[in-house]
Amino acid sequence: MSYTLDPELVPVLAAMAAQAADAPARERGDWRALREAGNLGQAAMAALVPPVTGIKTTTHFATALDGTRIELRWYTTGERTAPGPAVLYAHGGGMVLGDLDAYDTLLSWYVAHSRVPFLSVGYRLAPEATGTTLAEDVFAGLTWLVGHADEMGVDTGRIAVMGDSGGGAPAAATAILARDRQVPLARQILVYPMLDDRNQTPDPAREPFLTWTYDNNHTAWNAVLGDTLGTEAVSPIAAPARLRDFTGLAPAYIDTGDLDIFRDEDISYAARLAAAGVPVELHVHPGVPHGWDRIAPQSQPARRAFTDRVRVLAAL
Repeated sequence: MSYTLDPELVPVLAAMAAQAADAPARERGDWRALREAGNLGQAAMAALVPPVTGIKTTTHFATALDGTRIELRWYTTGERTAPGPAVLYAHGGGMVLGDLDAYDTLLSWYVAHSRVPFLSVGYRLAPEATGTTLAEDVFAGLTWLVGHADEMGVDTGRIAVMGDSGGGAPAAATAILARDRQVPLARQILVYPMLDDRNQTPDPAREPFLTWTYDNNHTAWNAVLGDTLGTEAVSPIAAPARLRDFTGLAPAYIDTGDLDIFRDEDISYAARLAAAGVPVELHVHPGVPHGWDRIAPQSQPARRAFTDRVRVLAAL
């Protein structure tokens, strides 16, 4: 099978490849090097988001299961007069990198265009935190939002959880926890989510187009799961693709690129949701790799994806 890169992404990936050629080689399993490079990449992507004005932010804190304070950042237009929807967000970064600051511009953009406030969760990263801890941190953010709904102007029946890339795992797991703990959740919005630790077999046909590689994937999942990686001991609260019972989960929106290593696990997750009677909207965008919307936000494929996401957000 052969794949074709969308023409608008050709110069972008060529520039990224040229830049990577000058960077020192990164060994498989070196999460520190992955974090360092990834944080630089996230800062560069943040600079590509069109600036927005009029978004107000405030800082709050949730309490994790072990008593740790989890930073929360609330984004709003400040114009709400009656309780309405809200989105709980888990940032990307393979669960080993990224932070709230790197997502300020993107989440401000979503809020400005959807008019829906966002609560971004500063969940702890692997390997400092492992296993189900990351999802439990995000769920602590959901618990905080529900508990403070009145003062935040939030209708608890209209809360969605959203996450992209590595944030897709704790976001999807939060939807599972919400079902199991009887916490209302209106929707789960998963943007090219990282869901399955067993996705470790390279696809040579897609290799030339990868922005998140199989080596990156092994490094990240190994940081999260350690010796349990790939075994039956992995909880679906750490790797949601391990879930067996999908009944009763929140309706889902999932999008992914055809040249993304997460494509097949995302399609499978959507299919199992649908088979369990959960409403699903799935988009597989042709000719684009992981994170195409962030590395080329003005491209037509990115514009289509952002338009669909804003539509779903505005309908909460």
